[in-house]
Amino acid sequence: MSHPNEKTAAARQYRLSRRKFLRGTGVAMALPWLESIPVWGEETMTKAGEPVATPKRLAVLFMGNGVNPKYWTASGEGAKMVLGESLTPLEPIKTKVNYIKGLFNAAADIKKVGIHPGMTGNLLSGAPLTKGADLHGGVTMDQVLAQHIGDQTVQPSLVIGCEQPVTGYHETNFSMSYSSHISWQTPTSPMPMEVYPSLAFDSLFDNHGNQRNESVLDRVMGQASALSRQVSSTDKAKLDEYLTSVREIEQRAENMRALKAKADARAQATGQPVMMMKRPEDGLPEDIREHMRLMCDILAIAFQTDKTRLATLLMCRDISGLFYPFIPDAKLAHHLASHEQDDAFMHINKFYVSQFAYLIQKLDSMKEGKGTVLDNSGIVFMSNMWSGKDHDSSKVPMLTGGSLGGTLATGRVLDYTNDGDQNRKLCSLYLSLMDRMGVKLDKFGDATSRLARL
Repeated sequence: MSHPNEKTAAARQYRLSRRKFLRGTGVAMALPWLESIPVWGEETMTKAGEPVATPKRLAVLFMGNGVNPKYWTASGEGAKMVLGESLTPLEPIKTKVNYIKGLFNAAADIKKVGIHPGMTGNLLSGAPLTKGADLHGGVTMDQVLAQHIGDQTVQPSLVIGCEQPVTGYHETNFSMSYSSHISWQTPTSPMPMEVYPSLAFDSLFDNHGNQRNESVLDRVMGQASALSRQVSSTDKAKLDEYLTSVREIEQRAENMRALKAKADARAQATGQPVMMMKRPEDGLPEDIREHMRLMCDILAIAFQTDKTRLATLLMCRDISGLFYPFIPDAKLAHHLASHEQDDAFMHINKFYVSQFAYLIQKLDSMKEGKGTVLDNSGIVFMSNMWSGKDHDSSKVPMLTGGSLGGTLATGRVLDYTNDGDQNRKLCSLYLSLMDRMGVKLDKFGDATSRLARL
């Protein structure tokens, strides 16, 4: 008699083996939703041309060190929503997003854990953190979901970032690992985070072997041409658009692959680990705008092709050292700028919101059934504190985008500041989001109830 786990594994393998890919030597390209053929394995169509069970996806984008509260404001609803200066990149899409204020994480109380690491490592778990050499926190929301639904996709989750993790300890005696990672697979170990766009691209298309430097598209073009002749005219246009998008991303990733190769050669010659080098010597692009935009594009395609349904993107870590030379008045690194609480930090916040807005618009341009990939996704943007200058742990800044399969109304301002601590728990939001993803738990972190009004 086979073990239940063996049956589960066999069912997953069968389900995934039925998925349709474009394949070439050392590469497999997942396909976006097509009306003509089921591309996600057991997917079937309704008479209206919709997948019977369109998958829901959830992603979290993180920016460290809080915001300038003066400009992080919103009021009203829908098309009449009035946005503070930091949020103006949301103007074209404000009916598709929510502004959420007042949620807090009790385990990140500044009076108990001090500043920075203790306010970051439990952002997605709500678990108390341990000081000193032994890491201990909690499994984060994204990885709890991955444990339950990750077997439905090729990749259980996508964990990417735009800034290298750092080592050592903060003055509070908490490990800097807590400041460097928002996704944790166990209470004692963070999820490995990919910061190199070329390697994130390779994982997306299972690109491996000695042909890695050759075009992914060139290796699958024969199958792509054959498929194009089999599908409807609508799907043909959709497939062409998808392949064009992949080609553009591939070219940008290839430029960054050369930077990574030079960094590896430099590390071998000097004996210095790549992670200890400063940008761009470490092979990461010097222009953070291109880095973030490319990571957003990779996340978008991962959702479009159902390669994964869960993702985290750490755009900058807590105590970030990123500089923004393209912002005229931003002379200081991110962390130091957060202490100034001036217009320069407002413009830095605005830049990050523009990345969130870009991803929302990108997903909304991807047709899926009668809607878009955004319609079936929930994208959360958040930081680990309110005022960066004051290290205010009383609430966290948050935005959401997408309706998560019609389960999350948008175009709203939700303020929980005066609802009482029992009714504004961050982990109550996570329970609510996990419900919508089909995973219902009695408890998560410090919460046993769902967030009201969501």
